[in-house]
Amino acid sequence: MHSVTESATPTRERRRAETTRILVSLARQATAAAGLNGFTIEELCEQAGISRRTFFNYFASKEDAVLGIPLHTDDAEANALFVGMRPRTAPGTLSASLLTDLAALIEGRWAALEFDQASAHELMAAAEREPRLVTHMLERHHEDEKKDVALVARREGLSEDDPRAAAAVQIVGHLARLAVPASLDPDDPRTFAEVLEASLDAAREVFATQSPSS
Repeated sequence: MHSVTESATPTRERRRAETTRILVSLARQATAAAGLNGFTIEELCEQAGISRRTFFNYFASKEDAVLGIPLHTDDAEANALFVGMRPRTAPGTLSASLLTDLAALIEGRWAALEFDQASAHELMAAAEREPRLVTHMLERHHEDEKKDVALVARREGLSEDDPRAAAAVQIVGHLARLAVPASLDPDDPRTFAEVLEASLDAAREVFATQSPSS
């Protein structure tokens, strides 16, 4: 039998996820219609039925709401699992499962976004109306990539400027970005995870055939 606390937590999580989804959709629609300067956070909150204070518990800015970048994420547990899954290998020696585990970490993040074709269309329409969103997206991507490089370095016992940590993040990250449109293609039945894993297998095969530079 579940306790009150145990049963209430999933309910709060579902409520938060639903509020997040509503805010993101409304922000994208408003941006597509009038640009970022064409509406206020107060107007967005009125439509969503929440207070301005509540909005800032979810997002740091209108831009982040449009892009679906939450103020708080539950990455800590997943990141700790990623680090803890490393096989017992000498620090500084890359673990054989690094790319596989990194791909699984990214697949979990993608699943949490619940990004579908409708979401993609809303985001594209907003970005077409407000091109500076692309710049904001690239800046956030750069910040997130640096965090992942540091995470890989911590897991593998490397320094954060070790090129192997950056290479692992950039390889899997690039393949993940390529997997997005395929996973949203109605004519392609594969999931994001299936596309990413197939691309990673292909990359492994390519690298395995290459001779090291002299």
